[in-house]
Amino acid sequence: MGKITGSQAIVRCLEEEGVKTIFGYPGGAVLDLFDTIDQSDFVNVLVRHEQGAVHAADGLARVTGEVGVAILTSGPGATNGVTGIATAYMDSIPLVVLTGQVPRPLIGNDAFQEVDIVGITRPCTKHNYLVSELDDLVPVIREAFHIARSGRPGPVLVDLPKDIVASMLTYPEKKPIDMVSYQPTYQPHSRQIEKACRLIMKAKKPVLYVGGGVILSDANKELTELAKKLDIPVTMTLMGLGAFPGSHELSMGMLGMHGTYTANMAVSECDLLISVGARFDDRVTGKLDDFATKAKIIHIDIDPTSISKNVKVDIPIVADCKIALTAMNSWFDAESNFNLKEEAARHAPWFKLIREWTEKHPLSYEEAGDIIKPQYVIEQFDRLTGGNAIITTEVGQNQMWAAQFYKFNEPRHFVTSGGLGTMGFGLPAAIGAQMAFPDQTVIDIAGDGSIQMNIQELATAKQYNCPVKIAILNNSYLGMVRQWQELFYDRRYASTTMDVVPDFVDLAKAFGAVGLRAKTKDEVIPVIKEALATDNVVVMDFKIEKEEGVYPMVPAGKATTEMLLV
Repeated sequence: MGKITGSQAIVRCLEEEGVKTIFGYPGGAVLDLFDTIDQSDFVNVLVRHEQGAVHAADGLARVTGEVGVAILTSGPGATNGVTGIATAYMDSIPLVVLTGQVPRPLIGNDAFQEVDIVGITRPCTKHNYLVSELDDLVPVIREAFHIARSGRPGPVLVDLPKDIVASMLTYPEKKPIDMVSYQPTYQPHSRQIEKACRLIMKAKKPVLYVGGGVILSDANKELTELAKKLDIPVTMTLMGLGAFPGSHELSMGMLGMHGTYTANMAVSECDLLISVGARFDDRVTGKLDDFATKAKIIHIDIDPTSISKNVKVDIPIVADCKIALTAMNSWFDAESNFNLKEEAARHAPWFKLIREWTEKHPLSYEEAGDIIKPQYVIEQFDRLTGGNAIITTEVGQNQMWAAQFYKFNEPRHFVTSGGLGTMGFGLPAAIGAQMAFPDQTVIDIAGDGSIQMNIQELATAKQYNCPVKIAILNNSYLGMVRQWQELFYDRRYASTTMDVVPDFVDLAKAFGAVGLRAKTKDEVIPVIKEALATDNVVVMDFKIEKEEGVYPMVPAGKATTEMLLV
């Protein structure tokens, strides 16, 4: 085989890895690569900002489980993508981000558009590379994909000097990747599985606490089987929504700062907490000293550094969630002493208490005549889509209302920035999701503040015929921050009042999209129906109750049982 250019080698690598869609923004350092991509069969999506490229690749990765790919130029192109990379890192999303770099002889000389992107992204990537030798180019890209998708997934950055991309090389044969220093543990220890199962059999008040790791490992069926088999109530983190059917009678909804009263009380009162693919972050635990104090804790996670990091656990199981749950289901199937009827009888008083909590404090809101309540808008989206849409969100109140009032019954249908809480995430992520599934309904639930962070991506959606629907819950505030100011700062709304907000209907039209508006409750359903029936990008502007809050709410530093309910 004759020699090919570095850019041709990169393209061949991407084809080898099954990549079909790339999101990016060109520049001088990556012109050779973009020229080669233009002659390939990839769908090459030109975004309007590099942050949008990484978020769109992230959205595609979340809904498909595949590695998302973004290509950025050097300097400001690379640094503009850092927020997207950090977003993916916090939520364990597999990405490969290729960045251009100045030619090797100029590195370190403050050349035009030179920046040490490897140094900048070291804290927010699973791994990163600067390709310094031509022979390393293909092996490094292959390693990048392997690292991104294996173990606990995450973003990997590869920095590509311009002269490397332009040089000639012989494309190496593909070989199995064996990294001595990187060997994730997939198989659970059989004795730990048995210990966990025997502890479950003794529990009278168990709770399954489910995180995004269940979705990342495609373990939702195994999790659902275990919950139903053992008659155990389930609560999910923000990232875990959809891992267990939200409409199932065993589902208690989300837990944590804006979780349900039932879920938070159940975790507080349970005698066994079974954590699967979750990391006990502060938004879930509240005050650590008061978290699940009556419970023994089992923790299943592929990342050993997550176990006992925040909360000390009794039975750690380092393994892939799917494999561990399969092993637990098999153990119970083979255990002669396990009796489902006895299990249900032992849990009956526990379920009685859970039902009482739910009846006493369900997720609810007060009607206000013609005024649009945001919770009502989300409920109507759930009803009119049959709960089958892919929902992306921005960050803030809009995100929490979506998590609370849309019942996610399938995994990979809720796409949101959990760990980093990135405003501006939802629209480009929706584009990535729509590119992956062009026949699906994709809706971005947004706030009027957050949507403006990356609203330029309306042009991307329009150019690539992505008929995403954007539902703006418009209260002319930075709503979540305003809520904190209302509760803890005597209603001093410092820098949260948005006195100038675009006319989103006219703005949509300026991009060639469709703009719709609802000012009263009676207009909500017709607007949603028209949007869902429109084969175009649609922006819906819902003028909601201006000072509506997200409840329940656990104040910072408080236990999760100290919820504000109204």
